[in-house]
Amino acid sequence: MTLSTTTIPFSDIKFIDDVPRLSKIEERLTDALRKIRTSKKQRPDPDDMSLEHVVNWYDLIQDADTAMIKRRAMRFVERLHSGTGTHHLPERDRATLTALRGGVALARIKTEHEADEIAAALHTEMPWMSPATEVVWQGLRASARDGLPGLRFHPLILVGAPGIGKSHWARRLAHHLGVPTTMIEATGEPASFALVGSQRGWGAASPGKLIQTILRERHAGPVVIIDEVEKCGVVQSTQGSRYTLTDALLPLLERMSARTWECPYYQVKFDASWVNWVTTANSRKGLSDALVSRSIVLDMPDLTGTQMCGYIVAQGEQRGLPRPAIDAMTDAIEMTMRAGLMPSLRTANRMLDRAALLATRPVLQ
Repeated sequence: MTLSTTTIPFSDIKFIDDVPRLSKIEERLTDALRKIRTSKKQRPDPDDMSLEHVVNWYDLIQDADTAMIKRRAMRFVERLHSGTGTHHLPERDRATLTALRGGVALARIKTEHEADEIAAALHTEMPWMSPATEVVWQGLRASARDGLPGLRFHPLILVGAPGIGKSHWARRLAHHLGVPTTMIEATGEPASFALVGSQRGWGAASPGKLIQTILRERHAGPVVIIDEVEKCGVVQSTQGSRYTLTDALLPLLERMSARTWECPYYQVKFDASWVNWVTTANSRKGLSDALVSRSIVLDMPDLTGTQMCGYIVAQGEQRGLPRPAIDAMTDAIEMTMRAGLMPSLRTANRMLDRAALLATRPVLQ
């Protein structure tokens, strides 16, 4: 289903459509000063028939006046730019931030019935993920009841065995919500920079995936997925500073601090309070207390063979695959389980993709 959207200001940046050039301002100030001095000098005595009152245009402005005009024009331009909030950025970055002009979109849940439909669709696809679906469902219903301009649910940490579909569930959630998504691998190097970006001065300074996604999609409420968060490492600079994914993530999980979160790269404050977070972990070991205290931690059950086969049947029918192909995949899953192995949801999705490719491949004559 398609949710309604609202538009919110994502930052306090002020966009000026036409910033005058410094030379133009100096020219206008010079002309204004000439007119003032001309009006004062051209008030001769009516009985005075001499030519002493005739004004020499070029003598009206002296070198000291020109220097004063330059200083005032410079201060005016500096104040004009400083009021935008982006005066410290190079032209290229200021141009990138123009995507925020007029605000950005935000998906909205108008009624609790909409929340029910989204939760039902998600539960039908992946019923074994019901604990996570229920938390999101309650958050969506609360967003509708409170009349919020966007949708929110508590940050989640999904703890469970690899391959049960934790990340896939988060992507399907974003699909049903109609919002963009981005994924961070916590085991990547360095994950904290991948999420929030790095400060200017680093060799490869750049904005993080969070801001890149918001600017690219012009949407303030993406679902950010952080995979294997318990394995995030530490980056240490040559000056001894430590950078961890958890440290970068904590202020974003708190709604109050996220509302005025400052991007390390752009050094501009953004309203990241509408971003929704889903993190995954294979075990509780390694999760920091600070991260746990700001999230709802759910222990997800293992995926059973019956649930796996049910998923394949439902997805196969949705993709329009022939029944023999669906039966062949479920038979393969059952044979694997009889051998004492448990295939992951990734395996099932690869099988479905392969079957869809074979079903649409033209037959050679």
